[in-house]
Amino acid sequence: MGKPTDFNDLAQAAGTDAVKAVVDKALAAVAGQTPVTEWPDPVLPGMIKVPEIPADILPVWLGAMCGAVADSTQTPPALAVMVGLSVLAAVLQRRYEVSPFGDDYTEPLAIWTLTALPSGARKSAVFSAMTAPLLRWEKLEYDRGRAERGRVASARRVAEKRMERLLSDAAKAKDDDERERIRAEIQHEKDTMPAEVRAPRLFTEDVTAERLQAMLAEYGERMALLSDEAGIFQIMAGIYNGGSSNLDAFLKGHAGTAMRVDRAGREAHVDKPALSFGLALQPGVLSEVAASRRFRDSGLLARFLFAMPISNVGKRDVRRRVAVLDQVRDDYEAALFRLLEDVPAVPGKPRVLPMTEPALELWADFAQEIEDHQGEGGRYESISDWTSKLPGAVARIAALLELAEVGRHAEDVSELATRQAVALGRLLIPHAQAAFGLLGTDGIDTDAGAIVKWIRSNGLEEFSRRECQKAMEGRFRNLERLTKALQRLEQQDALRSYTRRNKGAPSTEACIVNPKLLST
Repeated sequence: MGKPTDFNDLAQAAGTDAVKAVVDKALAAVAGQTPVTEWPDPVLPGMIKVPEIPADILPVWLGAMCGAVADSTQTPPALAVMVGLSVLAAVLQRRYEVSPFGDDYTEPLAIWTLTALPSGARKSAVFSAMTAPLLRWEKLEYDRGRAERGRVASARRVAEKRMERLLSDAAKAKDDDERERIRAEIQHEKDTMPAEVRAPRLFTEDVTAERLQAMLAEYGERMALLSDEAGIFQIMAGIYNGGSSNLDAFLKGHAGTAMRVDRAGREAHVDKPALSFGLALQPGVLSEVAASRRFRDSGLLARFLFAMPISNVGKRDVRRRVAVLDQVRDDYEAALFRLLEDVPAVPGKPRVLPMTEPALELWADFAQEIEDHQGEGGRYESISDWTSKLPGAVARIAALLELAEVGRHAEDVSELATRQAVALGRLLIPHAQAAFGLLGTDGIDTDAGAIVKWIRSNGLEEFSRRECQKAMEGRFRNLERLTKALQRLEQQDALRSYTRRNKGAPSTEACIVNPKLLST
């Protein structure tokens, strides 16, 4: 545990009965010098109170739509906010990157979000409203390119038939010169055959790893997976591959790492894949994800930004019906369509947005704050795989918000956009702690949970370390293991340590329990 506070020494140093009485009162009422009335909520699995994620944390047109959809569906705003972020990423990813320092360190704008809500929480209604403009844009682009696709498809069929005939002629050739001439004609047909033209696609709902690789090669090296079903985790776990999970395509899509795709006899190189997720699952399904350790060990779960809002199920007014205003819906669609103007069919080099100096200072302060608390014994030690990626995710969000506010011609990421992104990042930390509580804890958390059960079953307001070890000697055969568990509980604001001076006996390392731990 950290350095304990010796309140008895403070009392003796005070030298007066009045001051000693104050210190004695503090000893009984505080842990580490924090009044009982000011104890924070303990951060324990199943006990974390997550903050609301308000819609107005997003740019006006996007925040207005998220707020209106949440109000209309009587769902927590967090769901629409997270889906809205993923929709924004689906529109802008691969075309832009962010470089906080303005050097070769860049972050792609792919975002992975996952919201946990129970069945019947109207997740599908939120997804339908938020993704409707993407479907409409895809349909318009499909209709607009119909004639060109037909022309190219006909030219390709003619070239294929001609190559079939030339192959037959080559087999019948009487000498090498004739065969060589025919082979040259075949190669010419291959080289001049127009490339296949596909209607643009922005997102899908269900895809295997192999098909995802092909889609990234076919649709401009970018794809989003937006779904309120859990099927993608079954696919990742290898439901179609005899239980053999294939995560590489997904992981590379988040990081923007190059991949090579072999499909239908053709080989394609995907230079900078960009894959975004926007998922909503039942909490029970989310907890089952922990059954695959590879999801955690591979860093896949650490890439998700989690939202664990309190469900409105059971609190909704069934007679209340508030439609999303046409103006709000139209502004949302128009803004997305503006961001989708001039989307290249063939991916070029992403535009890199640096941060302004004030934005960089704000982001770097946040990144350092996270770094300082995620090492051994730190507040975020148990989720350090997630917090390690949080600053990068916040940089991505800042660039998305800047582009949403300023438009496609934004030159850099402003302090305002970064401030909004940092604020959102802070709100997401307790949501991640709650999510990883469902996903399974590490060994130290398991020991800490056992101590909490012991404290509650005995109604303990304080206890000594020796008492704890003796009561749980089957678990804590060595002091180091107990110390780590107690440190974790301190980090989680469940207790505070101090040195208890015993009259006529050696001092004892003891802990005062957060009263909120006993009242929940």
